Amino acid sequence: MPPLVSLQARDLSLLQGLFECRVMTLAHIASIYFEDRREAAKKRVQKLKAAGFIGERPRRAYDPCILFLTRKALLLLHNEGFTSKYPPLSRNALERRAHVSDLTIRHELEVLSVKAAFHKALRGKRHLSIAEFGTWPLLYEFSAEHPTKRESTLVRPDGFIRIHEKEKDGVSEHTFFLEVDRSTETLETLVAKAASYVSFYRSGGFAVRNGGDRDAFRDFPFRVLVVCKSKERRDNLARALLSRNPPILTQVMATTLTEVLANPLAKTWMQPNALASNSGAVALL
Repeated sequence: MPPLVSLQARDLSLLQGLFECRVMTLAHIASIYFEDRREAAKKRVQKLKAAGFIGERPRRAYDPCILFLTRKALLLLHNEGFTSKYPPLSRNALERRAHVSDLTIRHELEVLSVKAAFHKALRGKRHLSIAEFGTWPLLYEFSAEHPTKRESTLVRPDGFIRIHEKEKDGVSEHTFFLEVDRSTETLETLVAKAASYVSFYRSGGFAVRNGGDRDAFRDFPFRVLVVCKSKERRDNLARALLSRNPPILTQVMATTLTEVLANPLAKTWMQPNALASNSGAVALL
């Protein structure tokens, strides 16, 4: 019989995070839930594994362990109401979410590494906080007009981010959609996706999703963060966005995976208009 463990609020938050992300490494868990205290995270995860709440994918000796939720944890979260806001899936379908191809796992781990980098960068900044960082595409998918096919297309973001900033007269919100580019798509495909985001904004789709009117779309701004494999890919994307008709000037910001993992708040984000004016990269906020 697995040993009993008294679940704490952080444990439930961690299990819910694993439910949404479907896989994590110990490094991700330490950054997001334990303020980068790796040893504390390791000890707690070991207890949750021993209690039967967390499982580990098979791996080679030199690969990091990849953790996922067990059937026991899924049942617990369901009974406690933690899964009510997520798309309804059968229990078998939920269990299969953790058993996907290595290519898909690598991409999702990169998305989580970006999430962990944001948590690390904002830690200790009293005026900034993460209000939401979701990574389940089904929660944030939307339909928008495809720029060349002239028909509705479904877009599933890699992530959705809301950052709150304390100001003298209250709190402002910065909203972002996240795309972690695998460099397996053509630039044309990536540009078309960026244009679909712009269409979602200008058509008022995002405003309506947030309880506003379509005509008030300017009251619901967001930017699209694209994380590329290299600076060359980043700059090529910026040029392609700039050269389309009409050009995308500021709504898309691109950087590299290396730079975002080092500090997502640094001046490493390239906007197409900045490339045109040779003004260089900018900070996120």
